[in-house]
Amino acid sequence: MERRQVLGAAAYSVAGLAALPTQVWWQQAPQRAGARGGASGRKVGDSEVEAIEEMGGFFSRRDQRHGGGHGRTAVVAYLASDIADCLNGSCASEQTRRRLFSAAGELAYLSGWMAFDDSQHAIAQRYFAVAVKLAAEAGNPALAAHILRAMAHQAVDLGHPQQALNLAAASVDGERYRLATPREKALLGVVHARALAAAGQKRAAAAALLRAEDDLADAHEGIEDPGRVFFFGEASLAHETACTLRDLGDLTGAQKQFHRSVRTRKAAAFSRTHAVTLGYLGAIEARQGNVEAACATWSRALDAMSGVQSGRARETVLTMRRVVSPFRNRGIGAVAELDARTAVLLRTGS
Repeated sequence: MERRQVLGAAAYSVAGLAALPTQVWWQQAPQRAGARGGASGRKVGDSEVEAIEEMGGFFSRRDQRHGGGHGRTAVVAYLASDIADCLNGSCASEQTRRRLFSAAGELAYLSGWMAFDDSQHAIAQRYFAVAVKLAAEAGNPALAAHILRAMAHQAVDLGHPQQALNLAAASVDGERYRLATPREKALLGVVHARALAAAGQKRAAAAALLRAEDDLADAHEGIEDPGRVFFFGEASLAHETACTLRDLGDLTGAQKQFHRSVRTRKAAAFSRTHAVTLGYLGAIEARQGNVEAACATWSRALDAMSGVQSGRARETVLTMRRVVSPFRNRGIGAVAELDARTAVLLRTGS
């Protein structure tokens, strides 16, 4: 990609996921990047990289609270201007260059993740591809794993199980898994479990879930985690575990884990994910025949969506309306109230 090129819309490409780069490509990427001379006269030092890292943390926290549709254009503009100038400049040292490319890769990843959350899947795919390249050029296997995990998550959600499994397996392969902190290993592992479940590999999925639990148990305050995994803890692990169990057909286990996720999450700081979790939990309750309980859960989900701009959250609203539609004329008060609230939300977008 040209550093200043604006990423345009295109169709999400399954073919684009078919072949991952070779091991030689990963090994040579840092040397190729380091050999390129700065096209601009800008000099980049550690203080500028620290500022980029701080901006990444700021945008990431806003995404967790308000959703991918809120502030994404600001992240993209920052990438296309300040970050592009830095990447085209020259760094004070090779260590600074690698930090810069890692920070840029994290912001490109975040742009992709926000687009994914906002259901802009083709744009998300293209940003993820740029982010993986930057992570490789930074010589940062753990960051590359984080991005591959996000690509696997997207492929699972879009119904491409084999491609998801290829990506997830790559995220936990070799140095990408080995050099990650225990917290990040747990995140990689639980998405690998989801991909295995989507591919119908039940035993392997169960084993991956156990490994993710063990990895998170190994995380403690003395370990310095990268900022990109600040959100991942018991609540997030429970959410992804529930999705895995749901896809394996274990609705009782999924319901238990969704409840665990809701109970342990700091809802004010992670409003988007909290709303999505409640949406998924309500869908499980409805599948088990308890429509009134589902409506109560979905009402809490709608409350949590206040101020959230997220395509994934909106998709849970569409699910609510689809599930309750057969019950609209049966005089069930909870159904009527939920139906009215979802109609207003979809009409107004808030």
